[in-house]
Amino acid sequence: MFIQTESTPNPATLKFLPGQSVLDMGTADFPTAEAANASPLARRVFGVEGVAGVFFGTDFVTVTKSDSVAWEHIKPAILGAIMEHYQSGAPVLEGEQAASGHADHSGPDGEIVKQIKELLDTRVRPAVAQDGGDITFHGFDRGVVYLHMQGACAGCPSSTLTLKMGIENLLRHYIPEVLEVRPVAA
Repeated sequence: MFIQTESTPNPATLKFLPGQSVLDMGTADFPTAEAANASPLARRVFGVEGVAGVFFGTDFVTVTKSDSVAWEHIKPAILGAIMEHYQSGAPVLEGEQAASGHADHSGPDGEIVKQIKELLDTRVRPAVAQDGGDITFHGFDRGVVYLHMQGACAGCPSSTLTLKMGIENLLRHYIPEVLEVRPVAA
């Protein structure tokens, strides 16, 4: 098994490509070791000292390290943990499946929210997945779209620029009711 790695715009995050499916669909975010209970793969990766977050896409694993460690010290152990997992035959997730990521919305703005989610799914999320992350809909209130940033996007130095100059401009162009885009915490 050969696992490729790619850098991301976030210097604290690396994207690992195991060359096989990670999730059939959707994403899974594990911002802490405690959140990784439902994933044998995430638990293995969190077993490496210095790992601060794990995120799964359909064909990649994104790992965020703490500031106190250097990639050259933990990258071999992370590669080993991913390889051991795939050789073990254990599932990536136990019980629950990955989610689409978008929060449900009920209210008078249903049609606007449907358009927002459609633009996120077709224009934003595929591009962000290339960088090892995901951006999902969290809410819409009085013209403000709230988005949740995951994987390499969480804590990325360029995430504010991506939100304001990229996603906000895109949504405002297609949906006049959108006035602003803001990030939300996990």
